[in-house]
Amino acid sequence: MLKTLFAVAALLLFGPSPQQPAAKPADATIPAEAARMVNPVTPTPESQAHVKKVYGYDCAMCHGANGDGKGDLVADMKLKLKDLTDPAALKDMTDGELFYIIKNGKGQMPSEGDRAKPEDLWNMVILVRSFARKGPTAATP
Repeated sequence: MLKTLFAVAALLLFGPSPQQPAAKPADATIPAEAARMVNPVTPTPESQAHVKKVYGYDCAMCHGANGDGKGDLVADMKLKLKDLTDPAALKDMTDGELFYIIKNGKGQMPSEGDRAKPEDLWNMVILVRSFARKGPTAATP
């Protein structure tokens, strides 16, 4: 019950507002020019610490603290997310595609829109890619 209340509150807080367009449908295609974008950011310890904090607030509730796709809201919202700790999960996606999805949303994932600076979004791409380099957690039944 508490998780469901939290999920509704999160959707109301982070979901689309009248001024913010709704997230793109899951089958929406990413524009070719967006897919070709190259990450211009060189991560620093400070930028990655900042984006980890943002991830913890905005993303971990669904994507999991380590990117395994098993966040607290996944079961309540009946979501099936990619396990970002699996190197195969993102191997066919460009940094530009990841940037586009984070910025514009996908399916039920709300967009960051203009809430985050482009530099922060590119650092988020770096963080998301780093989950696969760390590998899955050992605590899997």
